[in-house]
Amino acid sequence: MASINLIDSFQDFKEAEAIDRPTLMKVLEDVFKTLLRKKYGSDDNFDVIVNDQTGDLEIFRHRLVVPDGELEDELAEVQVSEAARIDPDAGYDVGEEVFEEVDVMEFGRRAILAARQTLAARIGDLKKSALMKKYEDRVDELISGEVYQIWKKELLLLDDDGNELIMPKAEQIPSDFFKKGETIRAVIKAVEMRNNNPVIILSRTAPAFLAKLLEIEVPEIMDGLITVRKIVREPGERAKVAVESYDDRIDPVGACVGMKGSRIHGIVRELRNENIDIINFTNNTQLLIQRALTPARINHIEMDSEKQHVNVYLEPDQVSLAIGKKGTNIKLAQDLTGYTIDVFRDVQEVAGAEFDFDLVEFADEIEPWIIDEFKRVGFDTALSVLEHSVDELERRTDLEIETIKEVQDILRKEFDKEMSESEAESTPDAASAEAGDANPESDEKG
Repeated sequence: MASINLIDSFQDFKEAEAIDRPTLMKVLEDVFKTLLRKKYGSDDNFDVIVNDQTGDLEIFRHRLVVPDGELEDELAEVQVSEAARIDPDAGYDVGEEVFEEVDVMEFGRRAILAARQTLAARIGDLKKSALMKKYEDRVDELISGEVYQIWKKELLLLDDDGNELIMPKAEQIPSDFFKKGETIRAVIKAVEMRNNNPVIILSRTAPAFLAKLLEIEVPEIMDGLITVRKIVREPGERAKVAVESYDDRIDPVGACVGMKGSRIHGIVRELRNENIDIINFTNNTQLLIQRALTPARINHIEMDSEKQHVNVYLEPDQVSLAIGKKGTNIKLAQDLTGYTIDVFRDVQEVAGAEFDFDLVEFADEIEPWIIDEFKRVGFDTALSVLEHSVDELERRTDLEIETIKEVQDILRKEFDKEMSESEAESTPDAASAEAGDANPESDEKG
């Protein structure tokens, strides 16, 4: 027999499980037609037949029988005497076709090895193409993967079909901790070609990840009754989600939070205790900004729509809430609304003080980077620092307790000094008034 079982002969096929069999058989035909072209110069008079059940390959050569001495094309024609030698029992006549089976081994060992290499390369290309086709239209889709390898800068996962997926460190929530074999959820962020290899990049920090989790937990979103207008995140810290309902009977915020937080709690756990603010979207920009600065309570807003800028005025104890830890809250509010937001304390008497100092005035006693750290979280005056406890200041800034205590001591001394000077200034005035009253009496006596 000149047939050859390619499944047994070409071990590369074992790596082709992800490729459908008809496509695989077509590749086999193409590979051997290439061999035929190299050996004979053309494959026009050859039929390559692959059994898609067994993997058996058969190659048949067909030529037209012509009279002896009238051979013009050796590839397409055969003399009647040569046809008789091929199959003595057939009794070929001029004008008939001769079918001759070609033994694959006639190509030679070197040609067979070259075919195996070509076949392996073609199968590799098909697998890459299949992987790209599978994922390129699934960006932002939620999938699950099994942790296969954990490296310093990225995580290697496997999908249900054994395809490799990559999750860079930057796409992981800072407090994420995974073990090999663990199944985790993420969204497909991008599908790229690197060095002619498809790379599927996953993310747990993208807003789309939170959006997909909300779809799963909130049926109203899946049904289209509630739409997520925008999501902004500081992964692992805080997220703000603007939602809107198309049905007046449905409270979008309540639906997303669930009874006693039942719906949102599962998402918070998945996001490593990330705080999630669900706010009701509105086209009223001023109201949207107020809602975006949750949990702070705003006194009033000054808005410049042309410059996309607002000044927000709050009670002193609300400033730190509006800004948030490391400025997270105000940053997310700006991302959500598209406005630049400046926060100001409403000027009023605090704790009986009739004056205040800007922290910049203490630059000769307090290092500039410490002042900058206080200002970054909204403490821009002496009173704003003094009216908060050391623990509160430590929680909201990146400063150590000793540093905060030293700063508060400096500020208190300045207030004490100002109070003393104010009292000293008032004492001479009173003394001179008393002296003025006494002088006339002395003159009269004189």
